[in-house]
Amino acid sequence: MSGAYQQLLDAAIQHLQGLKERGVQFVPVSSETLAALNQPLRVAARHAPRSDRDGLLSHSLAPSEGERVPKAGEGLVRGPEARRDAVEAAQRPTAPTAPVPRPAPQPAPRPAPIVTKPVEEKPPAEQVLSSALPGDTEVAAPAVAISPEAKAAAFAELRQRAMACVKCPHLASSRKNVVFGVGSPDAELMFIGEAPGADEDDQGEPFVGKAGQLLTRIILAMGLTRETVYIGNILKCRPDTPGQAAGNRKPTPEEMKTCIPYLHEQIDLIRPKVIVALGATAVEGLLGKTIGITKLRGTWKTYRGIPLMPTYHPAYLLRNQAPSEKRRVWEDMLQAMERLGLPISEKQRSYFLKSA
Repeated sequence: MSGAYQQLLDAAIQHLQGLKERGVQFVPVSSETLAALNQPLRVAARHAPRSDRDGLLSHSLAPSEGERVPKAGEGLVRGPEARRDAVEAAQRPTAPTAPVPRPAPQPAPRPAPIVTKPVEEKPPAEQVLSSALPGDTEVAAPAVAISPEAKAAAFAELRQRAMACVKCPHLASSRKNVVFGVGSPDAELMFIGEAPGADEDDQGEPFVGKAGQLLTRIILAMGLTRETVYIGNILKCRPDTPGQAAGNRKPTPEEMKTCIPYLHEQIDLIRPKVIVALGATAVEGLLGKTIGITKLRGTWKTYRGIPLMPTYHPAYLLRNQAPSEKRRVWEDMLQAMERLGLPISEKQRSYFLKSA
């Protein structure tokens, strides 16, 4: 074996041992180089010292899946030039042409920490129901600081767009007024109904008919006013009633889907601490088709990151004035007051209990 060949082989062995001491476990080798290198390296290893041979064999230089493994004895008759060419081809990208001093041992690198995905705790059954409903989000969107002037300007721009909306031509052609909403843009409590009725369409303000007057009394009983809360509807226009001289109709899912982006902008600007959904249709428009208002009322949900309390519509209490039904609605309001941190007197807690 020539001196140049032995020198090159020693340099390759030292280079691989240095990689091993630094924690390198695999050396990338092309399939062409590996096919030429595989058998000659085994021949050369017979003449290398045992420590060097062990170092070579400790590296993962086995042929990858799909490559042809030389048969036993194949390539052993190659001359020195063929073996030298194979070694030089293997070392050409990285190996130096001169002897490389043996690098000082270095501490093995620390293994990378194993990152595991935390196990998600299962939410309560009520949260599972609401989390699967359209428009519902369990995590509140990050509140963006906005000045009172900017909020007022955003509300004015939103109102202007809603007032000029003609996305539902049949509603736009039959309405008298767009019923945008009323109350404080800084309200902590927001009431949401389904759609304006005839009285609301006439006056351009939500909940001003008999049901609205009852809602006003409920708000006052909570120690609040219409000016300190915010009242709105999913639909900003009264559902048309062609062929009818009086009465109202339930808005369609398509109508609510078209109009609800305006409500979403109102919610995102106000960022109330609690939302009260009034009636089955409002709950359906916000959360999707659910199990029914009778079973759903009194159970907290989450809408756009905000706690939502479903309850009966005031119009229901006008039709069914049993004290027990009034008490159920009032219990829902008590929960809202507790969530808001409002003071609750013993008199307030006792409403509709004596005659229930």
